[in-house]
Amino acid sequence: MNVKKMSIEISVNELGLNNSLRGKRILIIVENLPLPFDRRVWMEAKTLKAAGATVSIICPTGKGHEKRAEVIDGINIYRHPLPLDASGAIGYFLEYSAALYWEFVLTLKVIFRHGVDVIQACNPPDIISLVVLPFKIFGIRFIFDHHDINPELYEAKFGRRGFFWKLLRLFERFTFALADVSIATNDSYREIAVKRGKMNEEKVFVVRSGPDLSKLVPQPESKKWHNKRDYLIGYVGVMGDQEGIDLLLESIDYLINKENRKDIQFVLVGGGPSLESLKAKSVELGLVNYVTFTGRAPDIELFEVLSNADICVNPDKFNEMNDKSTMNKVLEYMAFEKPIVQYDVCEGRYSAKDASLYAKPNDPVDFACKINKLLNNKKRRLAMGAFGKKRVESEMAWQFQIENLIKAYEKTLEIS
Repeated sequence: MNVKKMSIEISVNELGLNNSLRGKRILIIVENLPLPFDRRVWMEAKTLKAAGATVSIICPTGKGHEKRAEVIDGINIYRHPLPLDASGAIGYFLEYSAALYWEFVLTLKVIFRHGVDVIQACNPPDIISLVVLPFKIFGIRFIFDHHDINPELYEAKFGRRGFFWKLLRLFERFTFALADVSIATNDSYREIAVKRGKMNEEKVFVVRSGPDLSKLVPQPESKKWHNKRDYLIGYVGVMGDQEGIDLLLESIDYLINKENRKDIQFVLVGGGPSLESLKAKSVELGLVNYVTFTGRAPDIELFEVLSNADICVNPDKFNEMNDKSTMNKVLEYMAFEKPIVQYDVCEGRYSAKDASLYAKPNDPVDFACKINKLLNNKKRRLAMGAFGKKRVESEMAWQFQIENLIKAYEKTLEIS
């Protein structure tokens, strides 16, 4: 029995919910990440398995997860190929069309091999509900696991509304109408489900993406990533247009060249569609010796950076998407006892509270000044880190999300 499985089973036992889903058959469909790489969905799957259910997952293949079918920790995983990394209308059309085809085919396979009582579809995109629709006729229940607010995500990526934005609003409404129960990642998403999705409040459950603390392993003190400098500042996440790394590079430029902070090394961990353009901007700004881009890195390197960072940053731009979304990296920073600097967004402030300083929205100079302020105050850094770790351990970790996840399934299956 591995540590992760043990931690989940203990949590379920402590809540008196162990085996409450015995004999139930659950299928989880994910389109944007392979499993078990998607940490939130994997924790959900492990929890449901620990509660007695038979769990199957349909997801895409990905680097390190190329097998089309395998069983991991008793969970059946079926993967399908995707034609390309989508960009533009044609790219997204090809990706989503291929995904819908494979999801439908593999759903049939799971039904015949394992049986299905509930399908849990995790967006994006919301059109996975089209796969669920025909099976609802045969009595299969549907849980919508609301990871991203898709109309806002589209607007954040492309900077406009228009036909596709309206189409996404339509699919969002259809998905909520089809769902028996919705799982929201925070209270902002819950409000959207109730007000925009017209769902009954009793059918919407908040299940935050709290970290599994048993999997976040602090590493020994090291100067490996410091590049012979005194301070290390870490970032973990996707390198995309809406993540604000371009603003972060402007903040770094201000610190290095205006504040003359030559004693800081930034390490940015993660891959994504904007990685190469961000590297190019780093070169253009003359920051190449002060910024390390690791690309997508194994957990051990991620944990080394977080363990040895003096400050961690979340430069997500202020927009409707980021304002209402909970970022997993913020909770991971807190779990590693790190003070944070981020822009002032609603859910970011809710998650971190006093573990973070909050810069003016999309102001890279103010962001830089907040970093500088923390670098000059070690006592405050330590106090903020301690607050964040305590908050995660006492309120935000995955073990505190289990009860609502099980309640969502009990509601769906009408288990009293």
